[in-house]
Amino acid sequence: MKEIVRYGFVLTLICAISAGLLAGANMITKPKIALQKANEEKAALEEVMPQAEKFEAVKISEDSQYYKAFDKSGIFLGAAFKASAKGYSSVIEVLAGMLKNGTITVIKVVSQSETPGLGSRIAEAKFTSQFSGKDSALSGVQAISGATISSRAVINAVKQKAQEIKILIENEK
Repeated sequence: MKEIVRYGFVLTLICAISAGLLAGANMITKPKIALQKANEEKAALEEVMPQAEKFEAVKISEDSQYYKAFDKSGIFLGAAFKASAKGYSSVIEVLAGMLKNGTITVIKVVSQSETPGLGSRIAEAKFTSQFSGKDSALSGVQAISGATISSRAVINAVKQKAQEIKILIENEK
């Protein structure tokens, strides 16, 4: 009986020390991870709205927001927004830029875990370049053969969110 108590105490001590070390590592790295994420988001925003100098976050709802884009003179250029949809094997997250007239500038696939060689082709320039210069209806954007579910998910997500954002920014100055 004494051995069971001793082993239980040793195991509890090991678990407590491990949990403490993990909590300490989390406290040390959390600000650095947040800073890195903010830098990546800023770079992605600049990529989808290259002519913008300043971005202002606008919250639509608890889990939805977009970014107003302004040039160096403070003139409103358009918006950048995230759109996400369920693809074939993962949730696909896309960042898109849109001018105030509703024209898509660029889209960038921010995260996806689709099938390598098939669904992952949604991140390639051959597919994403189709969106540039299109209006929010996205007519003429072709799905990828062999990756129809993934590419249609991107098309539909961007189309739906672009139409939503276009209504929100149409009277913006």
